[in-house]
Amino acid sequence: MVAITGQVPRRMIGTDAFQETPIVEVTRSITKHNYLVLDVDDIPRVIQEAFFLASSGRPGPVLVDIPKDIQQQMAVPVWDSLMNLPGYIARLPKPPATELLEQVLRLVGESRRPILYVGGGCSASGDELHRFVELTGIPVTTTLMGLGNFPSDDPLSLRMLGMHGTVYANYAVDKADLLLAFGVRFDDRVTGKIEAFASRAKIVHIDIDPAEIGKNKQPHVSICADVKLALQGLNALLEETTIKKTSDFSAWHIELDQQKREFPLGYKTFGEEIPPQYAIQVLDELTKGEAIIATGVGQHQMWAAQYYTYKRPRQWLSSAGLGAMGFGLPAAAGAAVANPGVTVVDIDGDGSFLMNIQELALIRIENLPVKVMVLNNQHLGMVVQWEDRFYKANRAHTYLGNPECESEIYPDFVTIAKGFNIPAVRVTKKSEVCDAIKKMLETPGPYLLDVIVPHQEHVLPMIPSGGAFKDMILDGDGRTVY
Repeated sequence: MVAITGQVPRRMIGTDAFQETPIVEVTRSITKHNYLVLDVDDIPRVIQEAFFLASSGRPGPVLVDIPKDIQQQMAVPVWDSLMNLPGYIARLPKPPATELLEQVLRLVGESRRPILYVGGGCSASGDELHRFVELTGIPVTTTLMGLGNFPSDDPLSLRMLGMHGTVYANYAVDKADLLLAFGVRFDDRVTGKIEAFASRAKIVHIDIDPAEIGKNKQPHVSICADVKLALQGLNALLEETTIKKTSDFSAWHIELDQQKREFPLGYKTFGEEIPPQYAIQVLDELTKGEAIIATGVGQHQMWAAQYYTYKRPRQWLSSAGLGAMGFGLPAAAGAAVANPGVTVVDIDGDGSFLMNIQELALIRIENLPVKVMVLNNQHLGMVVQWEDRFYKANRAHTYLGNPECESEIYPDFVTIAKGFNIPAVRVTKKSEVCDAIKKMLETPGPYLLDVIVPHQEHVLPMIPSGGAFKDMILDGDGRTVY
């Protein structure tokens, strides 16, 4: 991402002028690079460099701050200005060395229980990843940001791992003798207790960012390279060798299939109460797993990750490790602009949706076909879950409804949406869900569906923060006292 920001005139910088913010200093630690433009003739070169920096190597945000007096100057731009980034270009990762790729394949050949741990860094190499799995037969688990990089309905998919990952994905990592970590950063929500994570496995880590290698978990083999080039190299070597004939992981597949049968994702039903997981399953069936899904942050995000089928990279839009509530609606708007004709659904929670509810104006004015499905439990659901599990159900401002009248739904999203001239419907019964989602998908333009779900529901499985596979929680909800 490239952010172009306005600054006070050059002569006023440092005087605390009206609306002056030293944005270059403020954002220095959260940008890949940033610029303060002090000469109008630098703009073509700076913008070219900004987009190159943002999109090369490990992608990241670049900020360009342009003072007001520079913006108001007249200039004849020189479009073919040369970039001046010798240090950066010299440090860009080189193509992976063949001997390192051969070492990885030797480890694959020696292993009996290998597992692929795939992250957001593989979002540009879905085809290469799929081919690698075809050639090796290695099962795949993805991080939250890796969803869709390998189809989650493939027989070799173990879906998501980590804190709210499947039992069988976490089991596979725990029992693996080889962990192929491609485009991942060993995030705490994936690893839990870092010493216990993949403790039986040799680890191969391929990542484009040298800062990530060995940061949290020390690999046995590391390759600092573009994972797309690494996978292309691995596939080329595999296609000219016999490793796929000598490696037989059928016993490992049988073991993991048994885990899938024994510990499937599931939930309980209570009469006509709407299980949030059920609403997502119905959406998955009606869209055939083809929609682009955006989410906020919380329980709804985890259920969307668990119960929707992701078949391709960038089909899933979520705010990664930042955990930014309010991300869903503007992200869905961007996806709708970039993918005309594709169904885009913002699966949101009532707490997250409130953070950026004003973007209903944007999707209406631009007539974007964004469908908003709010899983409304009148609470900050994920915080409530932690309160239930770890804090004796003590509530700390996590109830979002109207305490004067708890039987009413507050705020009334249906009325608010109609104020933006967006059609909206509320459902409160399980039997209404299928028809309501059909209507949402069939209605042209934007639409809001307010799905009332019980706040007692918990996202399961769950490995408590800092825990290990053996600490996984498999049952219970807010109706139980812990």
